[in-house]
Amino acid sequence: MQSRTNDAFSMEDFEKALEQHDYQFQKGQVVIGKAFSYESDGALIDIGGKSPAFLPVEEASVRRVNDVSAVLPLQEEREFLIVREQNAEGQVTVSLRALEVKKVWDQLAEMQAANQSLQVRVTGMNKGGVTVDALGLRGFIPRSHLVERENLESLKGQSLSATFLELDRSRNKIVLSNRLATRAAGFSQLEVGQVVAGKVTSLKPFGAFVEFDSTTGLLHINQISKNYVESLPSLLQVGKEIKAMIVDLDEGRGRISLSTKVFENYPGEAIENFDQLMDEAESRQERAKKNLLG
Repeated sequence: MQSRTNDAFSMEDFEKALEQHDYQFQKGQVVIGKAFSYESDGALIDIGGKSPAFLPVEEASVRRVNDVSAVLPLQEEREFLIVREQNAEGQVTVSLRALEVKKVWDQLAEMQAANQSLQVRVTGMNKGGVTVDALGLRGFIPRSHLVERENLESLKGQSLSATFLELDRSRNKIVLSNRLATRAAGFSQLEVGQVVAGKVTSLKPFGAFVEFDSTTGLLHINQISKNYVESLPSLLQVGKEIKAMIVDLDEGRGRISLSTKVFENYPGEAIENFDQLMDEAESRQERAKKNLLG
């Protein structure tokens, strides 16, 4: 008889425990809810359970906020992710940030697949490059992939255009390139037959690199004159300003081929009187472009 009493008591106790516990709510589950009260460290969320859910302020947004009300109005229906199962009072902990992070990663993956660039804000720097805010997530641009490589301190707080080098969700790794994004933007403004004005940045045995509009093109030694050029340094020096015509664009490899020989009225004119050729480059553009494009 005593055993039956104990069994009955245990069953009642078990039923009470069941009433206090919402077994439909599990960690990792997405639920619909509304904030109905702000707390000093978060907000209480009605998700249809016996106890309200709790949204900590650090889980309110992918960006840092000090007040939940800044991102979540009262009675606004939203999706929340359960990140911690019920405590002794039957309350679960929910997050908006975790859902936002997933959506941002999905958005970044779509942008990468479409070869799109994005705007990022520089938040910090180290010897290897700069850290950036990429749609609320932390990204990195190596120094070698910055347009401004010398004074990194000057970049802090600036908005930069960037394209993807590496995107690894499992390792929380976002590596970007400002240089490639700038180059791609520059390519969209260029066309074969266009005359550009730039400055010689380096000389090589095979030709000269010319920088114009934050982009670099190659003036191959065979494209300087229709005659053989014996001494490149006798015609061009680093820092010299020149004009040249774009004769080829290879966006896939990021290569821009330039020419000055297209301006020549006769073979060797660029060698004999390079400065005069530069002065008359634009007036000779139409004829040169017609000959180039056929």
